[in-house]
Amino acid sequence: MAERIYIFKRFERFWHWSQALLIIFMMLTGFEVHGVYSLFGFQAATELHTIAAWTLVSLWVFAIFWHFTTGEWKQYIPTMEKVDQMLKFYLTGIFTDAPHPFKQTTVRKHNPLQRLAYLFVLAIINPLIWTTGWFYLFYGSWGNWGFGWLSLEWVAFFHVIAAFMMLIFFIAHIYLATAGHTVTSHIKAMITGWEEVED
Repeated sequence: MAERIYIFKRFERFWHWSQALLIIFMMLTGFEVHGVYSLFGFQAATELHTIAAWTLVSLWVFAIFWHFTTGEWKQYIPTMEKVDQMLKFYLTGIFTDAPHPFKQTTVRKHNPLQRLAYLFVLAIINPLIWTTGWFYLFYGSWGNWGFGWLSLEWVAFFHVIAAFMMLIFFIAHIYLATAGHTVTSHIKAMITGWEEVED
């Protein structure tokens, strides 16, 4: 029997979907800038990528403020409790209709693997992609900042590495979004805010 609980607040849902759209758009324009295909044209793709980046930075600044003022930042504190059970569930359990080892609540929205994945994004991917993106954006100022020795090729290399890491996270995130008690239950929860959890 399933219990219906309100998990995701209105701002969380807005932040999630806005961030998702901006990241998709930045991957689309970013890979075009690197010559993978031609859709907008190099100049337009570069400008659109920069606009989307500044928009995402603004969204994140507001999201950080919201998380700290509401206390929701606690949802992302990593834990190793039940990590092995979660791994087993995602690797085999979902294919054998095994019970979910984690019960979602309003104060524990994310399971231990989700928390570790978000920590990896916040501590590794985001700093790498934003630092290299910042250097890209202000390439003409490197000499004034004392970074004249820096190689544009290496900045580009690490920016693309971070972009691929984000793409891998994005694909895994979509896959795991289908691992609820129904294929669409987690996606519906991020639209309506309400999640059905097994009693």
